[in-house]
Amino acid sequence: MRGRWRHIGLALGLLAGLAACDSSKLAPRQTDVPPSARPEGLKPKPPEEAPRRRSLASRDLETYYARVQADLLAQGLLRTDGGGPDTPFTDTMLRRNFERIALAEEYERGAGLRPSRGELGRIKKWKKPVRVAVEFGALVPAAQRVQDSNMVAQYVRRLARVSGHPIAMDSNDTNFHVLFMSEDDKAEIAPRIRALVPDVNPASLKIFDNLPRSIHCLVIAFSETPGGYDYGEAIAVIRSEHPDLLRRSCIHEEMAQGLGLGNDSPQARPSIFNDDDEFALLTTHDEMLLKLLYDPKVTPGMDVDEVRPIVAARAAELMGGPS
Repeated sequence: MRGRWRHIGLALGLLAGLAACDSSKLAPRQTDVPPSARPEGLKPKPPEEAPRRRSLASRDLETYYARVQADLLAQGLLRTDGGGPDTPFTDTMLRRNFERIALAEEYERGAGLRPSRGELGRIKKWKKPVRVAVEFGALVPAAQRVQDSNMVAQYVRRLARVSGHPIAMDSNDTNFHVLFMSEDDKAEIAPRIRALVPDVNPASLKIFDNLPRSIHCLVIAFSETPGGYDYGEAIAVIRSEHPDLLRRSCIHEEMAQGLGLGNDSPQARPSIFNDDDEFALLTTHDEMLLKLLYDPKVTPGMDVDEVRPIVAARAAELMGGPS
């Protein structure tokens, strides 16, 4: 396209030169007839803006994340099998992992990326229906937009089935936004979040000013009431430079965390809620965590003493023990 426009520009330049040569031989022409307006179809079109191109920084990130994925796969990580005979767990392990993942928080509330001290807090979950929509930065390719939209829609159906909570794609009244953004779109992230959540804590936005590449994706969830534990809005941000499996892994983890499984634990296995990257996608163990969290008896704001007997009975049931 660039070569074509250069060729047209040269042709117009030649025509202008020829007209200039001939015009010196012509006298002004007098007339009483007022000039007519130029027909609409003959008006010159405004110059088109050159399409934005991906920056070197974005292309470098794409190369970096491709190497990350290749290295993890070479180590036998990023498994997609959901766990198997080599990853057994008991109802006791399931209960312990639930407490660490659903009750503790990875980061301090309202403090950006400052790690929490790991204390057990309270249950956080959605009471209202979750309505999901995807958005893309300007430079995300069209084919990738289709692929990512389909991945999110498929995963949303799975989350709804597993949790029993109403979760669906809905672009009209969205409260769970999944943003696929490139390095070149990072200046748009904070303004977009502020538009979605006008009273957002400024500390929550500062993390996007210089997001380290070690953070592949993240989710911010907001309570329905100030200081509350019932979620009413969530925004996941996923780097579009990721190769397919890492991008899908981000969708799985961030959306599940945005439902209330907000922490990671090195003891959780088989699980995506573990920083060892052994599993890329939601596992059978993680599905059980969602079932525990969205049990109707488990309500937002419960502490560990209140929720422990409910979870113990339900975990035993899920593992095939007495109901």
